[in-house]
Amino acid sequence: MRQVRWAVPIVMLALAVAGASPTVGAASNRVRVVAAEDFWGSIARQLGGEHAEVTSLIADPNTDPHAYEAKPSDGAAVARAQVTIANGIGYDGWMGKLVAANPSSSRKVVTVGDVVGVREGGNPHQWYSPRSVNSVIDAITTALKQVDPADAGYFDAQQQAYRAGGLKRYDDLRARIKAQFSGVAVGASESIVAPLAEDLGLKLLTPESFLDAVSEGNDPTARDKAMVDSQITSRQIKVFVYNSQNSTPDVDALVAKAKKAGMPVTTLTETLVPAGAAFQDWQADQLQKLADALGQATGQPPAPMSTAQPGAASAPKVDGHPSSRWPVLLAGAVLAVGGLGVAGATARRRNRAPFLSA
Repeated sequence: MRQVRWAVPIVMLALAVAGASPTVGAASNRVRVVAAEDFWGSIARQLGGEHAEVTSLIADPNTDPHAYEAKPSDGAAVARAQVTIANGIGYDGWMGKLVAANPSSSRKVVTVGDVVGVREGGNPHQWYSPRSVNSVIDAITTALKQVDPADAGYFDAQQQAYRAGGLKRYDDLRARIKAQFSGVAVGASESIVAPLAEDLGLKLLTPESFLDAVSEGNDPTARDKAMVDSQITSRQIKVFVYNSQNSTPDVDALVAKAKKAGMPVTTLTETLVPAGAAFQDWQADQLQKLADALGQATGQPPAPMSTAQPGAASAPKVDGHPSSRWPVLLAGAVLAVGGLGVAGATARRRNRAPFLSA
């Protein structure tokens, strides 16, 4: 067991107050984490900080996770991983096969569907459910601590700072939209929008069967198409939201119809855009566009943010992303001082349009 000396937390505290960074250890000493998709990988990278080495197998906005074919290098990465993160729910079955082909009794496997209790056949887009995101944050932190118990205090501090600082703009925008636009009727191109609409209190009128068909690469029924078309032309919905990385001919036609009718249209994307963006910045930017569209549709400009958004150039950073770096180090030092005694569905998307880096 490592002996913890009083000098260590004192030095960490001094570095944190001064805004300096402790020396980063060799990558081989970090927890090796492999995430199937970059949206979960971004969260893991920020939770793991300087004590984790995180690889996202899908990090290109032009790559369709549903139709992804694993490469030998992916298998090699999983084979050496101490923590793996997969979405599950029929979304990335190839990742489960990689894990099974490279077994390890000490590896911690985080499967989002299992964490949040959504089985295959349910909505796989759980990164658009803030409730699920919070559950996954807990699960990833737990896995990191199990693999590296000596740094449990550090991971707890990273988690606390990420929730309090990193997710602040994301949380504030969600609260603002819900307070101002709850009950507003919207339409959508596919099921990716459903978890977020539920969280925001928006009334999603598009038939679930239509949402699921487009999401799974199938043709919606003529009845569903007619209903969605009518919802737009009769202005039953105020805003149309679509996944710009899965824009089928049917969706393109609906977007054109909505724009022709003067209806605000806004987009979501399935993976991080731009590549390498922090999860919370990507989500918050989309939320801001949605708030603007709702404001335009209802004639109620979005209420101004009550606090500065942590995306400005002057904002402190954690692991290279806008967030709160020095509070993380400070919290870690405090925890160290006070805690001396604590040691697939691949084929279903065959009709999807190529992903666009919109």
